[in-house]
Amino acid sequence: LADPRPLFEDTSATGASPGRGFGAPPPPSASPASSSSSPFPPPGAFLSEPVSTLAAAYGSSLASHVEGNLGRWVPVGRLKYYFAVDTVYVARKLRLLVFPFGHQKFKKNSPKFKKKSPNFPLTAMAFLTYILLAGLALGTQNRFSPDSLGLVASSALAWLVLEVLSVLLSLYLVTVTTDLTPIDLLAFAGYKYVGMIVGLVAGLVLGRPGYYVALSWCCLSIFVFMIRTLRLKLLSEAAAEGVLVRGAKNQLRMYLTMAIAAAQPLFMYWLTFHLLR
Repeated sequence: LADPRPLFEDTSATGASPGRGFGAPPPPSASPASSSSSPFPPPGAFLSEPVSTLAAAYGSSLASHVEGNLGRWVPVGRLKYYFAVDTVYVARKLRLLVFPFGHQKFKKNSPKFKKKSPNFPLTAMAFLTYILLAGLALGTQNRFSPDSLGLVASSALAWLVLEVLSVLLSLYLVTVTTDLTPIDLLAFAGYKYVGMIVGLVAGLVLGRPGYYVALSWCCLSIFVFMIRTLRLKLLSEAAAEGVLVRGAKNQLRMYLTMAIAAAQPLFMYWLTFHLLR
């Protein structure tokens, strides 16, 4: 009774390995030297694996392959030429679109011809402005709805694409050799939206008579502008220098130029008359 038997054995002696029983302290953390023998790799070790290097190389190859295939259909390097504009250039281009009658000669090596070169940013901004202005016109007449605005945008885009495809098909059928690209035709076809914007603004401010007067002037301006611009692109080099060359192919090119220019006022009226009532 004076020296009872202990319930648990004393393991605190030197050389004894402590147990992991209830209340035992956790084992000390492994040293860096002993962590190398762990079956699990340290965090971030997968970045140095050959698989990650191979994946990075494959991703780079895939990106270059996609860029190369994209360059076949979309001239990425040439797009910089269309976007190399400033505020002064855009202002002069707008003035040339609305008042083209003061410019008589447009030779390819003249600064005036450079102002007539395609300007894709102006086309894109004119298209977006037309969509916003159409929504404003519908809103002032209590006819605005998201569906109607989407219909206006999709209709304008569909007619624009159809026009470009029709011109490309006509150039193929007439066998005209020209340096015009689809982006050039898209930019030229989008110039009509400038006149459409002017007509809509005049209609909102001055009513229906103001719309007809402003749109008629813009239709005449875009007709003259397209004639003077496309004849240098579609006719032969001799005709571009002012020498008339009478031939069947040149006559077909002139008729095609007239048809493209005459289609612009029709599209301008078709895409704007229903917005003002």
